[in-house]
Amino acid sequence: MLLHYIDLSWRSVKSTPVISSLMVFAIAIGIGITMTSLSVYHMMSMDPIPHKSSNIHYPQLQVMDDGHEWHSKDNLPNQLSYQDSVNLYNADIDVLSSPSFRTGFSVHLNTPDVKPRMEPARLVNTEFFQIFERPFIYGEAWSRNDQDNKPYVAVITKEINDRFFNGENSVGKEIYLDNKSYRIVGVTEYWEHHVKYYDVNNGAFNSAESIYIPFSIAPLEEVGTWGNMNGWKHQALRGYQDLLTSEQLWTQFWVLLENEAQKEAYGNFLMAYMEDQNARGRFQRETFEYGLRNVNEWMEYNEVVSEDNRILVALSFMFLMVCVANILGLLLAKFLKRAPEVGVRRALGASKRQIFLQHIVEVSVIGLAGGLLGIVVAQLGLWGVRTTNSYYNALATMDWSMLLAAPAISLIASFIAGLYPAWLVCKTQPAIYLKSQ
Repeated sequence: MLLHYIDLSWRSVKSTPVISSLMVFAIAIGIGITMTSLSVYHMMSMDPIPHKSSNIHYPQLQVMDDGHEWHSKDNLPNQLSYQDSVNLYNADIDVLSSPSFRTGFSVHLNTPDVKPRMEPARLVNTEFFQIFERPFIYGEAWSRNDQDNKPYVAVITKEINDRFFNGENSVGKEIYLDNKSYRIVGVTEYWEHHVKYYDVNNGAFNSAESIYIPFSIAPLEEVGTWGNMNGWKHQALRGYQDLLTSEQLWTQFWVLLENEAQKEAYGNFLMAYMEDQNARGRFQRETFEYGLRNVNEWMEYNEVVSEDNRILVALSFMFLMVCVANILGLLLAKFLKRAPEVGVRRALGASKRQIFLQHIVEVSVIGLAGGLLGIVVAQLGLWGVRTTNSYYNALATMDWSMLLAAPAISLIASFIAGLYPAWLVCKTQPAIYLKSQ
């Protein structure tokens, strides 16, 4: 029976090509605009590392003296000072952790054959690669011995390896960052997450860094940050060493806590650390607070998905409803024009239920066609977003869930539009049209 209804629907669509095309294009435009905004929102808000996001945590410390306030909802800074990052990493506690900060270098091979190029880099410790599960093409992360004693090592991405070494295994070769030579120990896949969740302070949707070197390089080479730097007290910084011992906040820190027991223990450790620093003359406060948020909590805390994004999605669905209202009017005109035909079918024994289902199937055929065309419109819209703003390159795309959602939303929208016209036409009284014949 379904195949029969589909056949009748196709015949009906072909018999009214203009009005059917208008309905298909109307729903395609509505779906296209809706899926453009919904796809960007979906990529912004989805869990970037779902199997592990609840175990990776970002600690925050209440570092200000009493009387000082921080511009955040809970008065906790978003970053740590250099000395706090180093102290937390070196603490005698059995967890994986890593400080980091964003910087950049002129990258070259110290040869005239290859032109230097400025590239973003990140200073991290070796645990960073394990915490965030960076996949390696060649080699591996540096060892703790390298990190502590021979820190002039680097992990590069596939993009850098392709550009400077033609994609060959470059492990063991040298690469120059500014005027210093670093030994390559590993090559990773280029890490293009839709959200740069490990550093939302410096652009949640920026591209990942291309080069990673040990955090211990910072004081040796006086590496400056390319990220945000904030402070809560005036301090005269006469050099880089003053910055390292200052209360300036410019580093990020992540820790892997496998269960609630570890999280509770680490929270107790943070409180003990702040009390110890207070005894040493820092953190002059009567009470201490800390934050310990997992990946998704950290993204929500920093409002990675803003209220503007949600409003945009809501507006796109409202536009889709306008399209549905227009389709409803066209369906009323089309179905009521066929009332005499329906009256004859009713007189020949067709039930109201059969008439209703036939018209709902016809509406669904139109909706499915509009949904598939809407995917094309959405792809054009997403291409426009990527073209006008490269910041959204990793976001303005449709994954499989969005590709499947487009026809599903289209079918639901067309079903809603077709309910009243289909119900109205199935109530046709056969006698009226038989008499007219």
